Amino acid sequence: RAPGLAVVLVGNDLASEIYVSSKVRTCIELGMRSEEIRMPDTATTAEVLAQVDALNRDPGIDGILVQMPLPKQVDSRAVLLAIDPSKDVDGFHPFNVGNLVGNIPGPRPCTPAGVMELLKRYGIGLKGKRAVVVGRSDIVGKPMAMLLMHEHATVTICHSRTADLAGECRRAEILVAAIGRTAMIEAEHIAEGAVVIDVGINRVTDREEAMRLTGGNAARMAGFDKRGSIVVGDVHPVAMAERASAYTPVPGGVGPLTIAMLMSNTVESAERRLG
Repeated sequence: RAPGLAVVLVGNDLASEIYVSSKVRTCIELGMRSEEIRMPDTATTAEVLAQVDALNRDPGIDGILVQMPLPKQVDSRAVLLAIDPSKDVDGFHPFNVGNLVGNIPGPRPCTPAGVMELLKRYGIGLKGKRAVVVGRSDIVGKPMAMLLMHEHATVTICHSRTADLAGECRRAEILVAAIGRTAMIEAEHIAEGAVVIDVGINRVTDREEAMRLTGGNAARMAGFDKRGSIVVGDVHPVAMAERASAYTPVPGGVGPLTIAMLMSNTVESAERRLG
């Protein structure tokens, strides 16, 4: 049978709508079974848990993804803990976090896994390299650091309270920005020749700011004038292009890899479940 992925969307968050439609579309393109469950933004924790329980018991579903953020009245932690670890294709359940820490096979969080795949495919070696991860989230920063360590990089995790953030970042041969702040990493943070991975996705709606961040790039400003906004990462795009030996653009860099790894996790889950 085809591997099955269920995506649960609660509420009407625009960014979540875009992510979910992209995931469902990719499932269909790959010939996988796709279940899209939409729930109103008034849904309770109990109602979401009941939906997760039904998916846990469905033998045709190999992966369950509850799209974050959830409405404030829903207990996100309780929902994540309720997902069967064998169907947790996001890799966020404590059971799978333990597998990640122990370097035991299992689903890895999709965005960090995508970054690792990208580095591997472009032949960027990690053994003995100095890597700096900016951001300490459970979704990206922490698992990213763990995956880099498993490949024998020497890893530093920085965050919003790090003293001399620019100095720490300049030590990096591999710099991963995942702090969720528009173009926070500037030229002073990037060593000449560093490899820069920009995980951020931030929308800029001010034209003057868009002009500053794009260096007045005609194509990007034309896109701004058409849509009223542009998407920029956590790294200043002009500084990144000028100083890095290799870098991921935003949009079009890490994002597609995140969805690819979600599909990969779902297929691997189906293989494990079917023996």
